[in-house]
Amino acid sequence: MPDLFGSPWPVSLLNVIIITAIVFFQKRNPISSMAWILVLIISPMFGGILFLIFGVGTESFAQYRYRKKQELNANSVLAHQKELVEKQGENTWKFSELVRYFLNSGFVYCENNDVKVFTDAEKKYESLFADIESAKESINIIYFIIRNDIVGNKLVDLLAKKAGEGVKIRLMYDGLGSLLTPRRLFNRLRKEENCEIKEFFPVRLFSFSKINHRNHRKIVVIDDKIAYMGGMNIGDEYMSRAKKRNLNWRDTHLRIMGNAVEYVQRCFAQDWEFSTGKDVPIKPYKDDACGNVPMQIVSSGPDTLDEDIKCGMLRMLYGAKKYVYIQSPYFIPDDTFLNAIRIAAHSGIDVQLMIPGIPDKKYVYHTTMSYVGELLDAGVRVFLYPGFIHAKTIVADNEIVTIGSANTDIRSFRLLFEINSFMYSTELAEECLSVFEKDRALCHELTLEEYKKHGIIKTIKEGFFRLFSPIM
Repeated sequence: MPDLFGSPWPVSLLNVIIITAIVFFQKRNPISSMAWILVLIISPMFGGILFLIFGVGTESFAQYRYRKKQELNANSVLAHQKELVEKQGENTWKFSELVRYFLNSGFVYCENNDVKVFTDAEKKYESLFADIESAKESINIIYFIIRNDIVGNKLVDLLAKKAGEGVKIRLMYDGLGSLLTPRRLFNRLRKEENCEIKEFFPVRLFSFSKINHRNHRKIVVIDDKIAYMGGMNIGDEYMSRAKKRNLNWRDTHLRIMGNAVEYVQRCFAQDWEFSTGKDVPIKPYKDDACGNVPMQIVSSGPDTLDEDIKCGMLRMLYGAKKYVYIQSPYFIPDDTFLNAIRIAAHSGIDVQLMIPGIPDKKYVYHTTMSYVGELLDAGVRVFLYPGFIHAKTIVADNEIVTIGSANTDIRSFRLLFEINSFMYSTELAEECLSVFEKDRALCHELTLEEYKKHGIIKTIKEGFFRLFSPIM
């Protein structure tokens, strides 16, 4: 192993300073701290640079978002809902403990929502483009990735057309997620007076504190009446049509109408105000009889004090009585989440995990597989999808579903800006259960016996990459 102090003295001094800062000043997970110290020891020449790029936190964002949550907590609707929970308890809502947790974190409980679940990207894009075509007032968009391909160009053309008709367009894309997208793609929009474009955390030299904290959300809000959110970005690959990726791609996305649209819009507004300094008008949804799905829109990220989406998932695991089914493209849990799954399985809960059978990132896949053995040993059933499943869905007990942008991994829980919908509906849960079962029929079930036969080379790779799981 390289000697930390065998490097040139400026490098050694820098690494000593960084290690001192990690140990005494960074209020981070101790496992994450040890992972970074290991990186500095293994690669003294490059470890410091990697830490400055990927390890520096954004604690100041937490104070900003915390103030926003306090403002929301003062909302009379939220206060009234808290009072109802305290008086009526479990008779008020299914999974009332989860509802109460989110209320205390500032996330409003919204009834009367209509929800459509998309598992086919082509149908999602058709619906999205039709709703954009019908827009009269405003279209607000955040995507982690917008590709310069057929779908991406169609979106930009349509937005330019609507801007020309007088519709207010606000478009935000992530600087790293869309790094390979040529900025000329958006030139048509920049020419329109009614269109504003913002790159979230542009990738710049010396922008070290931001490069690892990406906006992973996928949000569209149209005329304050229709919201889209979920796992699908903008790109041909989500329809399994990417030229360079011959992958069978499966994803899940939502179209929402109802009271919850206001809180998807609020999440967009906070990101937009934070990035541009400009406010976005918030209009409460007026139709109280839109649908029958209660839900809470939950956001989390490096700008929050708590990992609210992860905590909501944990509450689902601990509150389940029958089953918890999980779909995620990446599975790199922290100890808390891993233990919750194991406890649920050991308690007799039917826990099933579906992950890709064909990875898009080999190093992440090796890390994921390092956890699979523990899950199988605990009695969790693991299914490998015949392609790349990008869906981020958890369904429990035919009562509750969460769908959104967050993967079940440490990056999504802690480092990325994410948004999920937690929905309390038997009908919707049964629909998502049916989707899981249809996907499962296509999968290969990985058994513990099969996993143990995967060879010494794979075991070494899994063990090595798992060392760095807290910082992946």
